[in-house]
Amino acid sequence: MRKLKVAVYKFSSCDGCQLQLLNMEEELLQLSSFVEFALFYEARRSVSSGPYDVAFVEGSISTPHEVEVIKKVREESKVLVAIGACATSGGIQALRNWANAEEYKQYVYPRPEWVEVLKYAEPPSKYVKVDYEIRGCPVSKEQLLSFILQLSKGKTPTLPVDSVCVECKRKGNVCVLVAKGVPCLGPVTMGGCGALCPSYGRGCYGCYGPMVDPKPEVLNTRFKELNIKPKEIQLLFKQFTNWSREFRKVIEEYE
Repeated sequence: MRKLKVAVYKFSSCDGCQLQLLNMEEELLQLSSFVEFALFYEARRSVSSGPYDVAFVEGSISTPHEVEVIKKVREESKVLVAIGACATSGGIQALRNWANAEEYKQYVYPRPEWVEVLKYAEPPSKYVKVDYEIRGCPVSKEQLLSFILQLSKGKTPTLPVDSVCVECKRKGNVCVLVAKGVPCLGPVTMGGCGALCPSYGRGCYGCYGPMVDPKPEVLNTRFKELNIKPKEIQLLFKQFTNWSREFRKVIEEYE
């Protein structure tokens, strides 16, 4: 059977989602029997040129050069998969979208004129067609493994569609929002993490981004009823996936 030819690309990001692939360890060795990682700079120096069956893309697009590269990646890949918060909604670095990037450059770099950035850091889907999104900061290695196995068998991959709240209920967790009044984005956030934070008594930080039809304005109203300060509400929605269309509605209310 022909191996699945895979490429892994990094754009503006921290490498954390690529590392989740390497964290598979033993599973990664098993994958090598039917998957060829033809391009994966985080793991190997040798590179096989495209076209590729699948390209996993980590990171947001924040420079003109990255726009050119992502378009080339799209041309060379049958399936393009965005992995992680940065590649699905812009990620933490999209926080600069709410400020003046040119002003930041003046403070950070000795020669700011040498640094060319786009006005906004945005996900690859802004510039090319993305076939699948695997959420998280970082992504779940179990989701990555399941996704690759499904593709290698010629199946159409399935991904979580439920909210973090549903995962909490399945685990029998006491709701931190209802029972303790702890601010939690679980009701509006896509599941996939196994309700990690609420399982330890913390509110969900929303790193998997908005679920389908999340209605964040309803949760925003609940936060107000709990007398959470407006700035704190804004910061809750402004952490990992602040540039997602759904969460921006709430963030803009407090700008």
